Amino acid sequence: MKILCVDIGTGTQDILLYDSEKELENAYQLVLPSPTMRVARAVRQATRERRPILLTGVLMGGGPCQWAVEDHLRAGLPVYATPEAAQTFNDDLDAVQAMGVRLVSEDEAARMGDRVVHLVLRDFDWEALRRAFEAFGVPLRPDGVAVAVFDHGAAPPGYSDRRFRFDYLAQRLAEHRALTVFAHRGEEIPAPLTRLQAVVRTVREAFDGPVVGMDTAPAAALGATLDPRVASWRQCLVVNIGNFHTLAFRLREGQVEGLFEHHTGFLDGEKLDRLLGRLAEGALGFEEVFDDMGHGALVFEVAPMRPEGVAVVGPRRGLLRGSRHPVYFAVPYGDMMLAGCFGLLCGFAACYPEFAPLIRDSLQGAPRPAPWEVER
Repeated sequence: MKILCVDIGTGTQDILLYDSEKELENAYQLVLPSPTMRVARAVRQATRERRPILLTGVLMGGGPCQWAVEDHLRAGLPVYATPEAAQTFNDDLDAVQAMGVRLVSEDEAARMGDRVVHLVLRDFDWEALRRAFEAFGVPLRPDGVAVAVFDHGAAPPGYSDRRFRFDYLAQRLAEHRALTVFAHRGEEIPAPLTRLQAVVRTVREAFDGPVVGMDTAPAAALGATLDPRVASWRQCLVVNIGNFHTLAFRLREGQVEGLFEHHTGFLDGEKLDRLLGRLAEGALGFEEVFDDMGHGALVFEVAPMRPEGVAVVGPRRGLLRGSRHPVYFAVPYGDMMLAGCFGLLCGFAACYPEFAPLIRDSLQGAPRPAPWEVER
């Protein structure tokens, strides 16, 4: 059985082609520029050439591509976008037009021809991945696909997107506190998660088998728990320090006892150390993080915990070098960059139990019970 796992971040997209007939360490892997970085580079090239751009496709991750579009507009150059593509920048299309983006219909876009640089927005590019694998003689014919993206969700007008994002995290954990609750079958993606829904639709254009969508940060944290050292801990903190967002979980035997999420850009080592300490103490409150421009905090268990360790993954993990906590840079199956992909495998097993035995056999050294067997 083969499962294509794609963890889409801000800086990179990390790809694992899982094969149940191979040792996990021998599975084919790619670490490539993220879709938003690819679009940003193309926009900046158009800016240098003083050419207008047309954006079509679907809602995808913003950040670098949005900043490039804003620079293009500041340079006095036109930007056209279809409504769905424009939602990449804001769910409120009036706000997108206020940026200076000109909305056009699909028919109008089709008539623009080569007068514009046409860029198709999407987080998942099946054709690009197929060509990349087939260039090395590897046919891309998976039996399942699992994709992770970070999704703020479509907040109602006037409602904070940071609070809305944290509401989703809290709601998912309200009844079951296993990290796999953040994995969804493709047809069961919650309606507010518009970016994840767009990814699944894009996958479905090329693939009609089982699909799982998951949030990136829980996927990375889940993957970190597969490191043998982390798996041996009964109680610990697990932190994913991404380029844009940092999410920390307090875990006891695989169950979430608390969490916080913040913007990485507002953190330094000292502040992150303090937040982790307060999470372990059971004293961290929602406002303490939200009022600092983070998403929030939630503690289910207020009794202090003495963690056996703090497992850290993510491209900005260096923030915790020299920490006062017992930090361990987790390397599940020898590769920190693929922590999210290994978490996606666990999420796939949780969503499709019929495939779980095969996946368990591949995850030598995984904790017992396996992550998808923790009550969810």
